[in-house]
Amino acid sequence: MLPPESRYPFAPDLPICRLLNGLWQVSGGHGRIDPVAAVTEMVGYHDAGFTTWDLADHYGPAEEFIGAFRRQLAARSGLQALEQVQAFTKWVPAPGPMTRQIVERAVDVSRRRMDTETLDLLQFHWWDYRDARYLEALEHLAALRATGKLRHLGLTNFDTQRLEIMKRQGLPIVSNQVQYSLLDRRPEVAMVPFCQEQGIVLFTYGTLLGGLLSERYLGRPEPGPRDLTTASLRKYKQMIDAWGGWPLFQELLQAANQIASRHGVSIANVAARAILDQPAVAGVIVGTRLGVAEHRAENARVFSFHLDPEDWARLDAVHARSRDLFKLIGDCGDEYRR
Repeated sequence: MLPPESRYPFAPDLPICRLLNGLWQVSGGHGRIDPVAAVTEMVGYHDAGFTTWDLADHYGPAEEFIGAFRRQLAARSGLQALEQVQAFTKWVPAPGPMTRQIVERAVDVSRRRMDTETLDLLQFHWWDYRDARYLEALEHLAALRATGKLRHLGLTNFDTQRLEIMKRQGLPIVSNQVQYSLLDRRPEVAMVPFCQEQGIVLFTYGTLLGGLLSERYLGRPEPGPRDLTTASLRKYKQMIDAWGGWPLFQELLQAANQIASRHGVSIANVAARAILDQPAVAGVIVGTRLGVAEHRAENARVFSFHLDPEDWARLDAVHARSRDLFKLIGDCGDEYRR
């Protein structure tokens, strides 16, 4: 089992694991996932202490997987075992009318698929800020929270400006999910300070760059399109290109590898630990290729060490020569709204 440090008091009624199991990989573009093997693997993650799941209504069968997992866990260990599961889903609607009926119907679909009366956290995403009806959707979601259909209301890929608007309107936002890694430090510019001030926490994705931040790519030539065999690898290779390119990325891998060797951990552990230690960060999402590959034992080592000033000096020396992604791309989530 994981040590006590692996837990975070996300809310008084909802402690979570700080490494969240990400289910984007079941949505396609990462190889075939066998449903039976996937659910069995989910039970293994749970038993190892990785009890918190991140998913979305559009991640293929992810919500159905959670429902099947909950039923299997309850059949094996009793209904009380479900109190140890935390499943955070997302609602990602197309911009358009946001009536109470439309919003409630979407919440009910997720509740039915996930086989739960109450969603632990509903993370809302909106594609177009020019359509301000996202505020109507959030008002309805806040009302549904009061009815018990969801415990907590969060966001995915909203920028600081929009978050300020929501807080001024009194919306009960508790979290925002953003891209944050040793390469992409955009949250530090405006998002982290605002969240600290307002008591909002961050869940981060892209922290391991889809597996590119690992020994597998250390000292390797730049991969071409045919080498990037998953949607994650293709997405985060583009981020590397924007940040500074493959040669500079190799320098970052070398620095991370030196740190990893010093602590007896992996490059991925260093990358995750670096972000877990940042202000306002409640958890890092690590993609799970259920039934295909698992790294539970390696991931657990994230909680065995901390980076010291010497480690950060190595990492910062490389990052100082990269491009400013905040100036190049914009605030958190702006890459989805060009």
